[in-house]
Amino acid sequence: MNASFHGIIGYTITPFSQDGEQLDLDALGQSIERLIEGGVQAIAPLGSTGEGAYLSDSEWQQVAHYSLAKIAKRVPSIVSVSDLTTAGAVRRARFAQAHGADAVMVLPSAYWKLSEAEILAHYRSIGQAIDIPIMLYNNPATSGTDMSVELILRIVREVANVTMVKESSGDIQRMHKLQLLGEGQVPFYNGCNPLALEAFVAGAKGWCTAAPNLIPALNQALYQAVLAEDLAKARALFYRQLPLLDFILKGGLPATIKAGLALTGLPVGEPRRPVFGLDEQGRTRLAGLLTTLSDPD
Repeated sequence: MNASFHGIIGYTITPFSQDGEQLDLDALGQSIERLIEGGVQAIAPLGSTGEGAYLSDSEWQQVAHYSLAKIAKRVPSIVSVSDLTTAGAVRRARFAQAHGADAVMVLPSAYWKLSEAEILAHYRSIGQAIDIPIMLYNNPATSGTDMSVELILRIVREVANVTMVKESSGDIQRMHKLQLLGEGQVPFYNGCNPLALEAFVAGAKGWCTAAPNLIPALNQALYQAVLAEDLAKARALFYRQLPLLDFILKGGLPATIKAGLALTGLPVGEPRRPVFGLDEQGRTRLAGLLTTLSDPD
């Protein structure tokens, strides 16, 4: 449990062939190299941007194994192991640990609405199955489950290796409450792009984001300004990149990031159906935003 998670935690995409049927692991490797060269402090494969929910078990394992081998401990890794069933999440968590993940991320996805007791049992089962840290992930928009701060802190208290929290509800008050009720002892991470500046000011240890696939220098400059306690510089850097951060969020992470990578010379295919890729109008808008931000100064 010694890996340090802080700063810019970059999401990976999962590249497919143009028909969406085959994995393109070579393109995945190139995208990981880009993230590392861009200075990310950690990498998070197989989350929402990585379309983990749209992969078969075999594909998921191929991507997890390849990603961890490619990262090769150059930066810490947090593998998303979320699954509709506890057994599936446990299986993925064990696989990630066996192949060198430094931590796993768990979003309690649900078809049926889960009770607090069911959510706690889900995390407890995963925690008992592995020895590496777990990042508890709250994202009601994608999971259908919204965990209160009180429940989150109960899970942290009762499951020893749930050691950090990723908050993506889009409500900055959740982070303030985590800081206050957790007495500053529970590391939390922002997962909502438009809250990047506010989250850092509120005490977030890191920013989990797909943006460093496209604008790594600006993301790093913002984080370094925060570390230097230069709020004026941090504010200016944040507002400069906010239009793109908003666009990524509203356009859908797999669609916008894959389109952006293609525009910057790395074709990675389209999202897997039923998700559509970015349309022509969206690509034109994205190209304009990237051109505007091409100079990190």
